[in-house]
Amino acid sequence: MNHNVTLEAIARRAMIEKGLEPDFPADARRELARLPEATGTAARDLRSLPWSSIDNDDSRDLDQLEVCVKAGMEAGVDAGPTRVLVAIADVDALVEKDGPLDAHARRNTTSVYTAARIFPMLPEELSTDRTSLNENEDRLACVVDMVVTDEGEVVDSDVYRALVHNHAKLTYNAVAAWLEGTGPPSDRLAAVPDLEKQLRLQDRLATGLRARRQREGALDFDRTEVKPVMDGGRVSDLRTEQPNRARDLIESFMVAANGATARYLSSRGFPSIRRVVRSPERWGRIVEIAAGYGHPLPPEPNALSLEQFLRARRAAAPDDFSDLSLSVIKLLGRGEYVADAAVSTLQHFALAVSNYTHSTAPNRRFADLVTERLVKAAAAGESAPYGLAELTVLAEHCTKQEDAANKVERLVRKAAAALWLSNRIGEQFDAVVTGASSKGTWVRLTHPPIEGRLDRGFEGLDVGDRLRVRLVRTDPERGFIDFARA
Repeated sequence: MNHNVTLEAIARRAMIEKGLEPDFPADARRELARLPEATGTAARDLRSLPWSSIDNDDSRDLDQLEVCVKAGMEAGVDAGPTRVLVAIADVDALVEKDGPLDAHARRNTTSVYTAARIFPMLPEELSTDRTSLNENEDRLACVVDMVVTDEGEVVDSDVYRALVHNHAKLTYNAVAAWLEGTGPPSDRLAAVPDLEKQLRLQDRLATGLRARRQREGALDFDRTEVKPVMDGGRVSDLRTEQPNRARDLIESFMVAANGATARYLSSRGFPSIRRVVRSPERWGRIVEIAAGYGHPLPPEPNALSLEQFLRARRAAAPDDFSDLSLSVIKLLGRGEYVADAAVSTLQHFALAVSNYTHSTAPNRRFADLVTERLVKAAAAGESAPYGLAELTVLAEHCTKQEDAANKVERLVRKAAAALWLSNRIGEQFDAVVTGASSKGTWVRLTHPPIEGRLDRGFEGLDVGDRLRVRLVRTDPERGFIDFARA
């Protein structure tokens, strides 16, 4: 059996069932064939700055670059406060609003990443080439320019268009190993003058940004993920991807840039699509879990108290923190998009911020492309290209399609895991309950961290409970992995 063929067929079928379009329609392909070169006036020429990208080993759709400079550096003076600049690919320069390519992107609203293949929101001729911030290429970008103190506070920010140049395409794992002293600098890192010094500065500022967010109640989870490894058309392994210092660096810069973008739009009276996580849906169960560890939480949702509990558990039992993180994430509820007028009080509970949007990935998220168009209009002194009523419809649709894409990705991951586990029927594993409702009870194994349905012995269990389970059946076609309580 060719696992890759099986998994791609599963992904395609699931996308169609959930209202996603796996292939680009003919009119979108025709528009792509006649696209001119990207045009537009850049406010500044910033190509000489030591920009670099840090992403996954296999990423080709590069949405953002980063660089840190002193406030006077453009004038040749290395002095003043430190600025963090995030350059975001100007996808709107080629993807016309309401055109066929935009219509497809609007329908799916997101790229779908599966072990079999990537189903991109925009054709790869754009997302991995002409609108990607590729190494050694000059590109138009929207730059989020932030003044950041050593204490991690963003004290000033601006957004403008610029011409940028990616001097080095770097990867999370290689950069993290170098930052942590467990690996040498990559060839590309070593080849670009002063890039090592630049990344040290980025790491220091990102650490400050992250520490400040945590002091204000941002939740620090262990987001370990399982990624199927394909070899010769078969699932050969399940690789666990761990958070690392380079991922934390990029996450801190993106969170700061998204907040600065939301504030920029608010300051110009523009409505926008905000990203929110409302108060936890099941705070009472989170309180019960914390109490089981001897840590009281207040009766009403409180992000700072929850973060203190999570930090204490990470220090006390790091090997068990991944399971606790997953339980709390499930109980918090999902993020969603909400359209909002210029003055916002909407809260992202997990990040402990209000006035927050998604803006840094316009090649693969439609909400970010919408935000980019709003930012460009605001910067040019034009009227908003979307009204609040249209943004409301778009926000609801983006949330719905994001949920559909997540389900497709999860199904394919489970199908790949089912293929890999198919010869281990009857084996027992340690597990934690990750979902419990009238629809069923789900558990995740400790090693390997695979999720499946608890078919028997689920009575009285709730999210966060630990137990021993036995694998009873797998059905790769439907992504089913069933366990019984051992």
